[in-house]
Amino acid sequence: MTRIDHRLQTTLVTGASAGIGAALARRLAARGSALVLVARREDRLHDLAAELRAAHGVAVETVAADLTQPRPGRALADELAARGVRVTSLVNNAGVGLDGPFAAEDPDRLHDLVALNMGAVVDLSRTFLPDLVAAGSGFLVNVTSIAAYQPSPGMAAYAASKAFVLSLTEALWWETRGTGVRTLAFAPNLTSTEFFDTIGADAYRGRFQTPDDVAAALVRALDRRDPGPSTTARRQDVALTRAARLLGRRATVRMMALVAGDRLLSGASA
Repeated sequence: MTRIDHRLQTTLVTGASAGIGAALARRLAARGSALVLVARREDRLHDLAAELRAAHGVAVETVAADLTQPRPGRALADELAARGVRVTSLVNNAGVGLDGPFAAEDPDRLHDLVALNMGAVVDLSRTFLPDLVAAGSGFLVNVTSIAAYQPSPGMAAYAASKAFVLSLTEALWWETRGTGVRTLAFAPNLTSTEFFDTIGADAYRGRFQTPDDVAAALVRALDRRDPGPSTTARRQDVALTRAARLLGRRATVRMMALVAGDRLLSGASA
């Protein structure tokens, strides 16, 4: 594949009102991409859009949407079609996390996690992939997590949702080979975002990256000739993903239970 010319792209980014999504929007705008920013918080989207238009002179559309609703892709596609916007690249970044014992989780929050982390990714990918293939020069990125590579007691539903996205995206990487679309499952590790405002960060060991660190790593990955089917935001995290695959299932679960500790295994849900 040739290097992506972002000046020819119209990139839809979900979860774009803050964190990794906002940082990625800034990086892509600096490369010249037109953008469609999607999130629930309309005021933040408008502020970011104004910033990007002023700084980089790119076209920016904003759509306030709750992606936990059934079939969000159809409504989003209809809205963009009415505006005359055709998406050529897609980043499914929006997601939510929960921690604590599964039996103590709020059922409504579990439903929203499944709907956003899995359902929206499937529906938006299916909705927009034909347009991406027709354009033949962009990318489909589904943001996963290091948690995708192993079962995680204390974050059972979240890790499972990201494992689903990892498996889906790696399969789509094969299905889209030869179309000109770069398909990639991209896995950040600990990142200083509002994600941890919900579940808390004190119990998580390790160095946190900034959202811009992660966005920069993703753009670098997309610069490669064939970045898929999956990669991590930091080189050192590659060893973690390989170790999980080599240890075996039982040993991996035990290891992650030790990492989770008493707070995640016996504490109340965030």
